[in-house]
Amino acid sequence: MTAGKNLNETIKNTELLRMLGKVALPIALQSLIGSSLSLIDNLMVGSLGEVELNAVGVSVQIFFIYWMLLYGFAGGAATFISQFFGVRDLKNIRRTTGFAITVAFGIGLLFFTVTMIFPQYILRIFTRFPEVIQVGVDYVRIGAPTFLMLAITQPLTIALRATQQTRIPLYASASALAINTFLNYLLIFGKWGFPELGVAGAALATCIARFLEMSFLLIAIFGRKNLISGRLSEFFSYNKDLAVRIVKNALPTTINETLWGIGTSMYIAAFARIGITAGAAIQACNTINNMFSMAAFSIGDAVLILVGQKLGEGNKSLAYDMSKKMTKIGVVVGAILGIGIIIMGEPILSLFSFSAEGADYAGKILIVYGATLWLSLYNGIHITGTLRCGGDTRYAMFTETATVWLIGVPLAFLTSLWLQWPIYFAVLAVKSEEAVKAVFLTRRYLSKKWLNNVIHGIDD
Repeated sequence: MTAGKNLNETIKNTELLRMLGKVALPIALQSLIGSSLSLIDNLMVGSLGEVELNAVGVSVQIFFIYWMLLYGFAGGAATFISQFFGVRDLKNIRRTTGFAITVAFGIGLLFFTVTMIFPQYILRIFTRFPEVIQVGVDYVRIGAPTFLMLAITQPLTIALRATQQTRIPLYASASALAINTFLNYLLIFGKWGFPELGVAGAALATCIARFLEMSFLLIAIFGRKNLISGRLSEFFSYNKDLAVRIVKNALPTTINETLWGIGTSMYIAAFARIGITAGAAIQACNTINNMFSMAAFSIGDAVLILVGQKLGEGNKSLAYDMSKKMTKIGVVVGAILGIGIIIMGEPILSLFSFSAEGADYAGKILIVYGATLWLSLYNGIHITGTLRCGGDTRYAMFTETATVWLIGVPLAFLTSLWLQWPIYFAVLAVKSEEAVKAVFLTRRYLSKKWLNNVIHGIDD
């Protein structure tokens, strides 16, 4: 009896790993590609000097906040798409996707308008150095159209992922990386007869690459009759009941990701005020850390998709069992990738044009990031995976925003500006919010209150 049980358990574990690999690996590769695109931007811009690198670093925070806002709303919509996919309800998958695009485009239009008119005032939030603001204004204005493109790209990407078609967004991102890298080389340095635009060239290259990425997804879905494709009217035929349910679930995730994004940007604002060298160091380290951490966080996306599908089918017991095993896998992956950050960090940092002081700062910051990645990933799996897939988004929102804004942000400014600690000690102090967050998330996870079916009673 015991042997048979163990055999079945082994088969189930093998099947889970196969499913996880199928869903999480393409998402991880896509995240790695996106992070690599940012690294290449920073390496090329960094060769121009620390002021230019700092300018791109603070300018990108505006796009980062927007990205987190989109990710939050689309993540809330993904709860419904994954559960609809569990019962193969394609009509409501299209309606949910269309509603997500409608909301995202409205937000994108607002960001586009504000950044085109008032970029210098927004940049002053993140830096006190006029030379950094002057360089950053051009980057923000030229890159502003990406707000509108991402409003279409992100909901489509989420819909493809939630229906386990993760390779299509991967191919789109890979194409964008290749195009962006090539255009960066031409436009930043003025090669092959192109104008030498510096930081502005990096923004223009990214803008063109994002447009082609959006075009790739539209052709792949509508031009090739993808599973989620349909008449345009189908995407925008959502009714009030569906819209209200999505907003009710997605509003906490939107607030969650937006306030987390703003809070993280406040960390950068605090650290950047230490000095231009410290600001450049934290920008480089965040870029390197994202290469590892964003790939690792694909496990959270996989939990949302795979466990959410089981909740849509009504199988809560299997959903909980899957989430428990996937969380354990995530912690191990986080520890391994954390070691990777520490080992690979120094060779990557050598590619930047740092002063001796900047290189020392950056090396120590990466040790902090690497040592704490497993804990960040554990929390991320619960925030973006377990709690979100069951619609327990309010608890996730309160937990994350409270720890970031009541612990992380005050510590960032306290240690950087008042106590004037070295930047690597300030970064370590801020990481203490992850430990507090983990306590609250573990208690909620073990209570099983997050195991909910959110699509019950929605009309076809």
